[in-house]
Formats: sequence, C-alpha cells, structure tokens
Amino acid sequence: MIENLVLAAGLYLATGLLFALAFVTAGVQRLDGDARGGTIGFRILILPGAVLLWPLLAVRWARGAGVPAERTAHKRLAANAADERQGTTR
Repeated sequence: MIENLVLAAGLYLATGLLFALAFVTAGVQRLDGDARGGTIGFRILILPGAVLLWPLLAVRWARGAGVPAERTAHKRLAANAADERQGTTR
C-alpha cells in the first residue's frame, strides 16, 4: 500500500512538473495579464506552486479564466451605492 502511495505521489509530481514547465512559459500570461513581463526569476519562483497546484491551474487555463473578480462586502456596497446614484438596481 505504501508503495502505491509513493508511486501515486511520484506520478502526480511528474505530471505537475511537465504541466508547470508549459504553464510558466505560456499559461501564466493568459491567466494574469500582469505576468506578461515576468522575468525568469519570477517564473522560477512560481514553478513549485504550479507543480503542486497543477490540477487547479489546468482547469483555469483550459477555461481561459483570467484573474477572479474580488467579491467583498465593501465592493458590493460600493456597487449598490453607485447604482442608487444612477437610479438602477442590481
């Protein structure tokens, strides 16, 4: 059982490394526009996270999703106040 767990972890990390190499060279620009001018140092810095989080990043990259919109109570109140000033509702 331990051998299977180690094998599964190795496969996960190997797949993650292959994905991460592609992601840091091409995919990160698609998900975050600010990463377009990222240096090689930046790409090396995000590589370990991309290896570990590859399933989540793969889904976002496949969907073409950009930076997620921040939805906080403050932003909702500000949007509602702006709507009230314009006479519209959400």
